[in-house]
Amino acid sequence: MIRYALRCADGHAFEGWFRDADGFERQRDGGMLSCAECGSAEVDRALMAPSVSTARARPLEASKVERAVAEMRRHVEATSTYVGANFAAEARAMHAGTSEHKAIHGEAAPAEARRLVEEGVPIAPLPFAPRQKAN
Repeated sequence: MIRYALRCADGHAFEGWFRDADGFERQRDGGMLSCAECGSAEVDRALMAPSVSTARARPLEASKVERAVAEMRRHVEATSTYVGANFAAEARAMHAGTSEHKAIHGEAAPAEARRLVEEGVPIAPLPFAPRQKAN
């Protein structure tokens, strides 16, 4: 989809969305476009600045969330043990009392995580993927 800034013969400005440039021209040439303010069918594209994303244009809230998630990652990695794909087995063993209770983080398939919750094992998803540990 393409968003065009449009202007009628009387100078009224408005926007329109089109599948492509040909779609705009077909609608214009077929008399299917009209000014929302005056009804004029003499509509053409106006000059328009391109939409360019910059780091400054990012919402402040997103950077706050990103900082909070990064801080959570640092805390989890500093205060727990990464057990990788053994997460479900380790969590079950601690829940059953056959293994020492300690803070762990790792990976589990969604179905396996669901079974842990159904079994009453206290787990919580993290808002980030664990970093891969190299051997």
